[in-house]
Amino acid sequence: MHHTRLFAVLVTLTLGTAAAQQKIILKAADIQPENYPTVAGLKYMSDYLKRATNGRIELQVFAGGQLGDERSTIEQTKLGVIDLVRVSSAPVAQFYAPVGVYNMPFLFRDSSHMWKVLNGEVGKEILSGLNSAGFIGLAYYDSGTRNFYTTKKAIKSVADMKGLRIRTQQNQVVLDMMEALGAKPVPMAIGEVYSALQTGAIDGAENNFPSYGSSGFRHFEVARNYSLTAHSAVPELVLLSKTTWDRLSKSDQMYIQKAAQASVEVQKKAWKALSDQSKKQVQKDGAKVISVNVSEFQKAMAPVYTKYKKDYGNLIERILDVK
Repeated sequence: MHHTRLFAVLVTLTLGTAAAQQKIILKAADIQPENYPTVAGLKYMSDYLKRATNGRIELQVFAGGQLGDERSTIEQTKLGVIDLVRVSSAPVAQFYAPVGVYNMPFLFRDSSHMWKVLNGEVGKEILSGLNSAGFIGLAYYDSGTRNFYTTKKAIKSVADMKGLRIRTQQNQVVLDMMEALGAKPVPMAIGEVYSALQTGAIDGAENNFPSYGSSGFRHFEVARNYSLTAHSAVPELVLLSKTTWDRLSKSDQMYIQKAAQASVEVQKKAWKALSDQSKKQVQKDGAKVISVNVSEFQKAMAPVYTKYKKDYGNLIERILDVK
């Protein structure tokens, strides 16, 4: 009997060790092209995990929308079809409402303020809250500031926005912001924007310098006016499927968390380099970079803040109070 029990214990330990050493292959999705800073961040995560686990955890990065557009990859991650996704926080608000606070126009005073918020109490609270929506919030990435760009009429004032059909992400705060500026928001996947600008289906869009310029989208070729409104700084999110998370060991969860956190500085440095390069490149190629009176655009946001005070009131105040 003693020998039988001992054998059973040894078998259990052996199986447990084998399970712990089993190779894990994870799929990560990003809609941006291979040379984009967010993809650089995910690839760093992949390299980190390979080094830290001697190749036992393999993170396969699928860039360029290979696994679907933003909404599709978010949904697939929620279901556990995709293990990890990098997306803008804007569409994630449809799955977890508090994330939507980051879409409030002119929410952050500058980059320093934004990172104090994201690395502080509010940022951590929102990441943790994503658990209830089926995600594990691993990290925030930088996405700079978003600005308007147009094909014909340059935007120099709020009055210039009137009636313009502007592509937006599918997010209610962003839609309300556009309407407050007098524009007509047109929700659309980013992969469709170039042809929509080219054919005149839309008059413009809004995004950061890399998406406008030197990323694979090259919107500057068909929309030559880029107005520095800096109306929003919407952070990127790195999300893991809770389904995937729950089947990982505690130690493997730790490896993934550490890999994500280590990738943030890599992504931020790559972001700054590409943003600076993109600005120079689009100007060299003849696009007009236009300064505007930002305070005029800020004042036009009063009705948006009034509308969302009830939804995000406490979060907005806490963010604005961060010094």
